[in-house]
Amino acid sequence: MLNILHDYWLLLLIGQFPNGPLGGLAMTLILAVGGILLAFPCAVVIALAATSPHVAVRTLANGLIYLVRGLPLLMFIFWAYFAIPALLGENAPGVLTMLFALVIYESVYLAEVIRAGIEALPAGQTEAARSLGLTHLQTKRIIILPQALYNMLPSLLSQFISTIKETSLGYVISVNELTFAASQINSILLTRPFEVYLLLAIIYFLLCFLLTMAVRQLEKSVERSRRSSKVQL
Repeated sequence: MLNILHDYWLLLLIGQFPNGPLGGLAMTLILAVGGILLAFPCAVVIALAATSPHVAVRTLANGLIYLVRGLPLLMFIFWAYFAIPALLGENAPGVLTMLFALVIYESVYLAEVIRAGIEALPAGQTEAARSLGLTHLQTKRIIILPQALYNMLPSLLSQFISTIKETSLGYVISVNELTFAASQINSILLTRPFEVYLLLAIIYFLLCFLLTMAVRQLEKSVERSRRSSKVQL
């Protein structure tokens, strides 16, 4: 397995770049980061709608959340794969298709994280803000949302870790990410699939493990900050 890593580490890292398309681990991280960053503003809007005092708005937001969470990501990838060319009138790059599916899927999961952060805050903060004359949206934007996002930061980063693993589904539409790079190596070697995919599993594990350790440190930092705030109060 070490000789596979020695011979093909560059393909696993950046794909065929610069002689071909960027791929491998670099593309996996680009998809994960891009998906989370583009999904985040959508998630904030959905979370605010899901906690809206208006029943119709809240019902629509919750309906969207239940619909997306009730379907596998692979379904959205297939829909995007066939829908985007129909809308654009031409074939779309696989990376764009995967990114589109990730944004839809992650928007809902991030929205649930943000909503949990909003609902975890004491109701007295909202009541105090409203008594000062702030509107519902001003209260959420100025008082509630900044605190909720800070408290939920470890959970948001945990969702990013899940997104890294979800990018492997891009393999089914030939997105040149890490899993696709491993399949290319397997096609070259032919006789060593167990070693190739074991190496792939180790890479995913190490990446996610290191990020998980970083999230735990962040959780401790947030908890210390909460304790410090309570002591000052």
